[in-house]
Amino acid sequence: MTLTFNRREALALAAGATGALALGAPPAFAKNDADEAIKKFTGGKTPIEGKVKLDLPEIAENGNTVPMTVTVESPMTEASHVTDVLVVANENPRSGVVTFHFSPASGVAEANTRIRLAATQDVTAVAKMNDGSFYFASKQVKVTIGGCGG
Repeated sequence: MTLTFNRREALALAAGATGALALGAPPAFAKNDADEAIKKFTGGKTPIEGKVKLDLPEIAENGNTVPMTVTVESPMTEASHVTDVLVVANENPRSGVVTFHFSPASGVAEANTRIRLAATQDVTAVAKMNDGSFYFASKQVKVTIGGCGG
């Protein structure tokens, strides 16, 4: 069976579909799965606040390129070192920003990069130590022009 529409019917269907999407669509920047990503990274353990320093600007005029430095206090020896650092942003369309991997050969548990932020939000860094413990730091960044199409 083939459906056929004349031009008026096709335009009416398109207008109706557009209206339905506009009224019924969820907000584009709804809270994402940042909490779930952290739980998955920690295996359900609760990270302790401390040892992680998250250096971000308080106000970012352009969300496309926000400078970020994450540092973890660790001697970086075979006996005690950072293995991974997960960075998430709770208002980006996708929570995962970056994951850094370290070893004792890294020397220092520090990474610098630029990240994208869609809107004003909290950025959280969670560090995994080789003994299975987790530490975190969180900082709010006010974004004036969003970097994810906002």
